[in-house]
Amino acid sequence: MTSTLQEAGALLPKMSALDKAQLLQWVISDLTNVFPGIEKTPGVCGGDACIAKTRIPVWSLVNSRRLGMDDAEILYNFPTLNHEDLKNAWNYYRANEEEIDAQIHLI
Repeated sequence: MTSTLQEAGALLPKMSALDKAQLLQWVISDLTNVFPGIEKTPGVCGGDACIAKTRIPVWSLVNSRRLGMDDAEILYNFPTLNHEDLKNAWNYYRANEEEIDAQIHLI
């Protein structure tokens, strides 16, 4: 067993059920490259990853955060979104930083 895996195992008993569920979602997304609540549709926003059933690209939300907005401010500025949408966007970004960073760099 690797030391990183041992460290992760040691952290599990210290985590809440909610933290464990979040960790599990990250692992599943990393293994399957499936991100609930995120979709890429050819012809919609250039095929960029967007919040499902919207035209709001993940890169736009990540850029808003970089510009200093917290989640409450982002939700205020994107009133059709909810906390789950933001969680999905941050999960997608976590696994696809290079893709999203390149899209932000193009603006």
